[in-house]
Amino acid sequence: MNATDRLQIVSFRVGDDLFATDVHSVERVLRYSVPRAIPNVPDWLEGVIDYRGRVVPVVDLRRRFELPRAEPGATTRILVLTVDDEWVGAVVDAVFEVATVAPNEVSPPPSLFRGLAGEYLRGVIRRPEGLIVLLDVARILSSNERLALQSASGEAAGE
Repeated sequence: MNATDRLQIVSFRVGDDLFATDVHSVERVLRYSVPRAIPNVPDWLEGVIDYRGRVVPVVDLRRRFELPRAEPGATTRILVLTVDDEWVGAVVDAVFEVATVAPNEVSPPPSLFRGLAGEYLRGVIRRPEGLIVLLDVARILSSNERLALQSASGEAAGE
């Protein structure tokens, strides 16, 4: 197996669970700052931030994954993710590392993950620190939700 066969991931924690996404989906990791609130959006949309001159919607992954809300702490970060040539921020409890995994280390999602949850899982990675759920960030938000975010972001930017 050569180096191009390997997958580079960014690992992070949401609640008690470990997640990862392809490093090429991550534009930047930012220290947490409170996003500007937007009215009339789902509760998992925390608001928007200004990043590199663009208004970026910020999704609270705890709420998106239906986990209990937690106050941001010293390790809370916003992952700026690239989704269909747009940026979306994702609030996570901590970011750990960039790691390289072989494709054979990624198992398909268990069959019990059906429906919405199963749609955004690419697989599961076994690591010494535990199982890491590999997310397909492009599928965390549906097409309709992305359109709603773009509209809300545009309104927040005064367009």
